[in-house]
Amino acid sequence: MREAPVSEANQGPAAQRILATTVAADWVDYNGHMNDAAYALVFSQAVEALMASIGLDDAGRERHAYTLYTLETHLCYRREAHRDQPLTVEVVLIDRDAKRLHAFFSMRDEAGECLATSEQMLMGIATDSGRPGPFPEPVTACIEALPLCGDEDRPASAGRRIAIPRREATT
Repeated sequence: MREAPVSEANQGPAAQRILATTVAADWVDYNGHMNDAAYALVFSQAVEALMASIGLDDAGRERHAYTLYTLETHLCYRREAHRDQPLTVEVVLIDRDAKRLHAFFSMRDEAGECLATSEQMLMGIATDSGRPGPFPEPVTACIEALPLCGDEDRPASAGRRIAIPRREATT
């Protein structure tokens, strides 16, 4: 796995720690480090932790008849993680509106080095109709307390696209 500069995942000072976990033995693959699917699992757990922090834990989802769906995710692997290694996940919002969150998660090791990032678009769903709907007021109040980055501290890799760089042929 190629190591990318940590600055590509810099979230600035606003990032909020949302999850702490440890690399489980069954997350480690034949290469001796955390399997790619396990990175996705940790980021999925971070979304659940984010939901709990904004009042959408089990009881909140039932009380508000509301949940979040993941519409899109872009996961970037930066460094390897190994068995029993402590991990933390931080989140910062890139944008938000009445029913969507554009979130940027960073997975870090115990030294604070970025191991992976996950940029996600999350949609609020009214569970009684199964359709998108605005965040319930108590949830909106919690969302407004989350860190929201500005242009000056937007993660450098946010909005990144996947492509094979092509060099123009010289004549």
